[in-house]
Amino acid sequence: MLLSLDTATRHSGIALYDGQQLVAELNWHSVDAQTTELLPRLEHLLAWVRIQPASLSALAVSLGPGSFTGVRVALSLAKGMALAHGLPLIGIPTLDATAYPHLGDTLPVGAVVQAGRGRVLWSIYQAGPADGGRRAVTLGGWRGSSTPIALSEHAGLAAAIHRPLRLVGELTPELRALLAAQAGDLALLAGPAAGTRRAGCLAELAWLRWQAGDVDDPASLSPIYLHEP
Repeated sequence: MLLSLDTATRHSGIALYDGQQLVAELNWHSVDAQTTELLPRLEHLLAWVRIQPASLSALAVSLGPGSFTGVRVALSLAKGMALAHGLPLIGIPTLDATAYPHLGDTLPVGAVVQAGRGRVLWSIYQAGPADGGRRAVTLGGWRGSSTPIALSEHAGLAAAIHRPLRLVGELTPELRALLAAQAGDLALLAGPAAGTRRAGCLAELAWLRWQAGDVDDPASLSPIYLHEP
């Protein structure tokens, strides 16, 4: 059983996945309170399905980019559990988990998370030749754009859309309105429920990497930041 933990942004979540099915999943919107929310929710989820931490086989964690503090909440807990129980740990980029359920689309997929102060972090995923690296293992032949992660104001994202693009992730009402006004029909916006990042997708991505023998060192695994906190 693999446990995934995601507190990279206010859209937080935890999930249990066994390779055949999503056993349990809890996603919630936090107001920067992941430090006090994560453990009680994890205890509730494990008790709900009657699983002890010692019964887990692997751990997954969202690495960011995202909130400086938020990313470290789940990462710290995942590292502690991995070291305490001798479990393999797999770190997954937050934008990979955001894009993953939409990669069967015929269009490129733009994954978005909020960065605060009117800014967004985003990356564009499109079908392409596998590069033999970790992204090819996790995303099945889809790859990020030549600038894998961009940080910009909302208008910067709208200005970067020059062809039809499926946009998913943390699309606030303000961002949706701006994209509709500036990008028009080129921006195909996923609905709030369909486009939200889920801990279950993080778990499935991590399971694929784990089964491929691609795991991380808990001692050296680090968050993905675009600039220093």
